[in-house]
Amino acid sequence: MFSENNEISITASWDPEAQVWVAVSDDVPGLVAEACSLQKLISKLQVLVPELCELNGHLMKAPSDKISISADYKRFEEELRVS
Repeated sequence: MFSENNEISITASWDPEAQVWVAVSDDVPGLVAEACSLQKLISKLQVLVPELCELNGHLMKAPSDKISISADYKRFEEELRVS
């Protein structure tokens, strides 16, 4: 489902075990994409999102339609202490 201003919300999260960014969206049924960098993931999404929207019957109205990607990345490092 699109928002009022026709934005598509996509969440990209870092999977530390697989060492890839993973993108999913409730707005685009079937969207699951992964890539080793956020930039490569965005490049994939630029192709996948319009294709999936068309397949799902949600044609994007114009090239100016916005796709909002929120990245949720947390990195935890153990603090090293010298005794």
